[in-house]
Amino acid sequence: MKSICSIVIAVMLVAVPLSLWAAEDGASLLKSKNCLACHGEKGEGNPAMKAPALKGTKLTVEKIVAFLTKGEKGKGFHENAVDDLSAEQAKLIASHIKTLK
Repeated sequence: MKSICSIVIAVMLVAVPLSLWAAEDGASLLKSKNCLACHGEKGEGNPAMKAPALKGTKLTVEKIVAFLTKGEKGKGFHENAVDDLSAEQAKLIASHIKTLK
């Protein structure tokens, strides 16, 4: 009985789309990196701070990753890379951002 339960749990874990795992991890990273302080709890943005909405962005995951890991001139706070953010973490955040509606 115990081995059957283990097999069922293993199958369920494999069956869960990896994007759902990434979205959950990305959501945690988005909070822990204080992104939501400027971009809003639901990614709605903050015009007073000139922080654009994250939800509904037309940027690709790759473009978001590059932006987070390299920064972009003329983008104020984001002229430089986000501190202490690996490329993998940036990809998790970007993948989560693309799920925001």
